[in-house]
Amino acid sequence: MKTIIKLALPAVLLMIFAYGSATAQVLTTKKQVYESSQLMQTADLLKALNNPKAKKPLVYNIGFVGDIKGAKKIGAASKEEGLKNLQKEVKNLPKTTAIVVYCGCCPFEHCPNVRPAYTLLQQMGFKQTKILNLPTSIKADWIDKGYPMEKLKAEAF
Repeated sequence: MKTIIKLALPAVLLMIFAYGSATAQVLTTKKQVYESSQLMQTADLLKALNNPKAKKPLVYNIGFVGDIKGAKKIGAASKEEGLKNLQKEVKNLPKTTAIVVYCGCCPFEHCPNVRPAYTLLQQMGFKQTKILNLPTSIKADWIDKGYPMEKLKAEAF
């Protein structure tokens, strides 16, 4: 019996290690990863919004968080209603319209809203679509920098 245990134990440990590695790979592949060409840095958006001579991009909040000053709240793009709202909002715009989408509800790499919104806009033919780079959250990457937010309306409480 001891011989069987001595032989089986390494095999069992190897199976556990292999399963753990496979699980880690699955979790890693679920991270949202974007190319730098797909992203807009927060400082760049702020410059674009504050430049009176520049044509401003349309900014859409496709998540659960507060609105950046000048952004339009669409609703969570991880839900069918949010995607329909986004589609309805942009359907008559020229495909060359500069569009920035953001969420900021959680660490960027796990956001459930950004990928569906960005994919929809790409499928609709929009060529100048960017994702606002909020790697940690809207609080850490926008609000804590002192960047402008829309004021909360009294009826929101």
